[in-house]
Amino acid sequence: MPFRVWASTHNGTVRKHNEDAFVSRPDIGLWAVADGAGGHDAGEVASGMLAAALSEIPTSLSGAELLNVVRERVAAVHGALLAEAARRGAGSMIASTLVVLMVRDGHFACLWAGDSRVYLLRGGVMQQVTRDHSLTQELVEAGAITAAQAEHHPQANVITRAVGGGDEVLELEKLSGILEPGDRFLLCSDGLSKELDAVTLASLLAADDGEGPGEALVGAAVAHGARDNVTAVVVDVRDLSAAELA
Repeated sequence: MPFRVWASTHNGTVRKHNEDAFVSRPDIGLWAVADGAGGHDAGEVASGMLAAALSEIPTSLSGAELLNVVRERVAAVHGALLAEAARRGAGSMIASTLVVLMVRDGHFACLWAGDSRVYLLRGGVMQQVTRDHSLTQELVEAGAITAAQAEHHPQANVITRAVGGGDEVLELEKLSGILEPGDRFLLCSDGLSKELDAVTLASLLAADDGEGPGEALVGAAVAHGARDNVTAVVVDVRDLSAAELA
């Protein structure tokens, strides 16, 4: 197989229900993490609908077709969630963050909305690939607070974009790049990235013991207190010709 994948999810130490969901489709080079928006109605419904929609994508698509189908399916879920929220009445919202990684033809592409993240470990150095759609990220970019202050800001959980949230038309942000041998990706919900600092994340992501980095990352977050649901999906790209899956 051109990929090695480890995936793990946990309720955390506080929440009784897990509103996170993940998708692992190495057969088509696609992975995703969805985090039902906390504080809203039925976040697990929103993340579950996204996971179901992406899990059912057929295998016979080219890279360009896959990207278009992902956009179409996410847009359809967005519309369905808005309609259900409207049916429930004023003030209702059923929403989820989403981050998707696709690997084809020696390239990768990420689509996302919200503050679930993708990290890339390359040459022993970890970098955050995605940019949070959050109030604190906007404050950091405006120079109002520092990145360190954002971690402990009282509104650190406020997201500015989500599937099922806000605008009638959802804008997914996209970033793409060229793969290099040995690239390792981490997709995670904010329950992981807010619980573990970047140094710890990088160290655990680089580990390659029998347990696997996915279990190790989630386990470390739970041991640290995990006030939110925690999900990690780790993808090793072993074969840069993985595009030929289709």
